[in-house]
Amino acid sequence: MLPPRAYVFVGLNIVRVLSIIGLLLVFSSSITVMVHDIEAVNHFVNGGDNNTSADFSNYDYIENSTVPNQPAGAFWAVLNRLLIIAQTVVLIMSEVGWPAAFFDCYFPVLGKDFGVGALGVMQCLIGASVLSHFVDAFPLVSAFFLFSIGCLNILVGLIFRERSKTRRSILSWRERAKDVLPSHVRGVDIRPVVGSVSSMFSQNEKAGDHMKSPSATGLGFGRQAENHAAMKGFLINKPVESLPRNAA
Repeated sequence: MLPPRAYVFVGLNIVRVLSIIGLLLVFSSSITVMVHDIEAVNHFVNGGDNNTSADFSNYDYIENSTVPNQPAGAFWAVLNRLLIIAQTVVLIMSEVGWPAAFFDCYFPVLGKDFGVGALGVMQCLIGASVLSHFVDAFPLVSAFFLFSIGCLNILVGLIFRERSKTRRSILSWRERAKDVLPSHVRGVDIRPVVGSVSSMFSQNEKAGDHMKSPSATGLGFGRQAENHAAMKGFLINKPVESLPRNAA
């Protein structure tokens, strides 16, 4: 039986993989739609099937494309697809977690200190942008799948908040180990001190300014050490003997 933390880790990474798959599908479908739009625009400009361009003047969209039949319509349609492709690339890099320093510095909302709620909102916006046009089956399914994953990421972000990316990180155990295990510092010996009590007493005696002597040696805790301390004005008082309260 796995601990609850393991199930959370597996579940969050499943959502992560589905998110990457959805972004890849939208990336490829956007390229396909852009190619079809360019072909349809070229066909429209060349006059279509032995017809003049005036025959298509009443159409809102160029035939077999998502390009609006208006001034600079082809430019904005292609620009829209390029922006969607660029956004999917950035979001895929954010999900992979590389480069982490770049996102933490320039896009903190996609960095490791934030959750996946903002990521889900961006995925929903991309999916809605694609679904707002008439597209073929492949772009339609890809955009709907990405929109669904975006809603799921928003829900995960609301539940786990900023801890979602930390709890799904494969290297999170290293971060937890830093709080438990002592870190090694170069030049510092962290091994336990092994030695006799008399030698430790000798070292403490040498360290004190009032106990310094050219011929000071370890005297231990015996009578000789007591006499040596008495010569320097340090007296050791013995506790008063007493019986316990319940004694006769």
